[in-house]
Amino acid sequence: MEIKTQILPPDQRRSLPSDKALGFGKIFTDHMLVMPYDAKQGWHEPEVRPYGPFSLDPAAMVLHYGQAIFEGLKAYRGQDDGIYLFRPLANLERMNRSATRMCMPTLPVETVFAGLKALLQIDADWVPPADNGASLYVRPTMVATEAGLGVRPAMEYLFFIILSPVGAYYPEGFNPVKIYVTDKYVRAVPGGVGEAKTAGNYAASIMAAVEAQQEGFTQVLWLDAKERRLVEEVGTMNIFFVFKDRIVTPPLSGTILPGITRDSVLRLLADWNLPVEERSITIDEVFAANERGELREVFGTGTAAVISPVGSLHYKGRDCLINRGKIGELALRLFNELTAIQYGRQADPHGWVVRL
Repeated sequence: MEIKTQILPPDQRRSLPSDKALGFGKIFTDHMLVMPYDAKQGWHEPEVRPYGPFSLDPAAMVLHYGQAIFEGLKAYRGQDDGIYLFRPLANLERMNRSATRMCMPTLPVETVFAGLKALLQIDADWVPPADNGASLYVRPTMVATEAGLGVRPAMEYLFFIILSPVGAYYPEGFNPVKIYVTDKYVRAVPGGVGEAKTAGNYAASIMAAVEAQQEGFTQVLWLDAKERRLVEEVGTMNIFFVFKDRIVTPPLSGTILPGITRDSVLRLLADWNLPVEERSITIDEVFAANERGELREVFGTGTAAVISPVGSLHYKGRDCLINRGKIGELALRLFNELTAIQYGRQADPHGWVVRL
């Protein structure tokens, strides 16, 4: 499909704000990619046009039955002033898996990727400089727009991509974060939609996150829904535990998101011949290992923060201080390796980076 463009004239275009003003997800670029779907025409008329509000019927099915999925990836400005995307096709393929699970139409990946590149070229000036650790967050989203009441898959959808220049996701930056382990709430159940990146998963997590933040914690670590013992994931990232003789991360059993950064970390660890286990692990095992002095590091992986060291875990009134609350050696090595690849500063042996 041809990608149409409707570009703002130069005098109506804005400038990239200063680094201090960026934050995360608060500022958006001048343009967006939009592509509608209906059962008769399929996906059609992809267009890059000025950023602005949509008009939705009050009966739009997304508002009533929650058919909404999204993705998150980043564009980076390299030291050569080039713009780099990290594993964009993996994100689009994961979005199609989410679409299938939510009974939504799958995307034409080649068309979407062409539209994304066109959008990034138009708003290229919004990709922050390479020397400050900032990036341009890319948010593809699909929602059901058909007007109708009745629980069934919609017949009409809207896909769009918006862009947001961002700084660090967590206020702590790369410093270790404090995590609250909840056994009061659950995020996902076996047979549910935990592995889909659907809006409802995040809506269900908000109360636990708010309560944790009120107590001074950065995020929530979720346990399994059945026994509330098995570690699953943090609200915004997958989780890794570094013991004295192995690295452990929970398996992809259908209740956690299959993170692109998680997969990248596993491949780097294999390259480095480090022993890794994808297996179930209980929160009690984590605390017991720390008491024996066998827990060396804990870190999270995700697009927003890339690698996020965990300084402490709080569970049932007990605190687990990890690595004296300092950044771990492996977390730092992974962060440096991944960001060097993402910003085009070093070789990319896995072919993860796409340069525009």
